[in-house]
Amino acid sequence: MPGIFASVRINNPLGLIIFLVVWILACEFAHVLVMLWRHERPLGWAVGPFGITIMYLHEPSLFYIWLNVLCPAFVSGTVLYFGLFTSLSPVTLPHHPLVEFFCIFCGLVLSSTMDVIQAIRDVFYPLWGDARVLRNIQLLRAGWAKIHFTSFGQSYVLTHFRSNPTELLRAF
Repeated sequence: MPGIFASVRINNPLGLIIFLVVWILACEFAHVLVMLWRHERPLGWAVGPFGITIMYLHEPSLFYIWLNVLCPAFVSGTVLYFGLFTSLSPVTLPHHPLVEFFCIFCGLVLSSTMDVIQAIRDVFYPLWGDARVLRNIQLLRAGWAKIHFTSFGQSYVLTHFRSNPTELLRAF
């Protein structure tokens, strides 16, 4: 075990950067697929530095809350294993079970911590309707996301807040 870190080598720095980008994009793609699988009419969507978010009016069911945690975690673990411990790896790591467990565990913690926190928040402090829309807009605006409303979202904002989306976004 003492020579484990001495045997770690980066064979391809560009490949390592590409691997990290693929890992992040695969996790984000899994999130978007789970959100789109809900079969509800979205109010809008946002693109920001923390990913893509689709805004819905109703609180998701418990099944979708935890599916949004488990599916991206599974994708993350799979990409990490195939990207770090196969012949495609840009990094040479020792094939020791503890090293594999530690690398995949750390990657899962990095990629899934916020998902678990959001799931716990949605389970214990559920919001729906106008409060959910306003909280989502506030969180997205705080994260410098660009918010786009669908036609359903524009009509919802007009009927429930008596303003257009541009005025609503300026209020935050």
